[in-house]
Amino acid sequence: MNEEIIVLTDVVLITVIVQRGAADTVVRAAQKAGAQGATIFYARGTGVRQRHLGVLGVAVNAEKEVVYIVASTDQADRIFERIFVAAKLDTPGMGMIYMTHLEKMATHVPHDLIARIADHE
Repeated sequence: MNEEIIVLTDVVLITVIVQRGAADTVVRAAQKAGAQGATIFYARGTGVRQRHLGVLGVAVNAEKEVVYIVASTDQADRIFERIFVAAKLDTPGMGMIYMTHLEKMATHVPHDLIARIADHE
């Protein structure tokens, strides 16, 4: 086992919360924009907006899907925008998206990728 830890510091976490059934759309849009993968989990949400949207005749399901995508900062804006459009997040009740800078993260990084990054520095 390799004892060396490769720490990535130029990364963000994009979090998307959408209605149940919409996560596949989010992941497809993210991958087309360059994301390597995603983590999806299920949640239940409620809030003040749910009551107000109900008054307007928009049914808001409490069942949610949450999608986590880790991306390099140079790809993050493109991924964020493509998800926003594909998931129709400008429509009331469809969900929300936010991005958080990660101080550091570690995972397996293939040696050929490390070599390519080192060549560009």
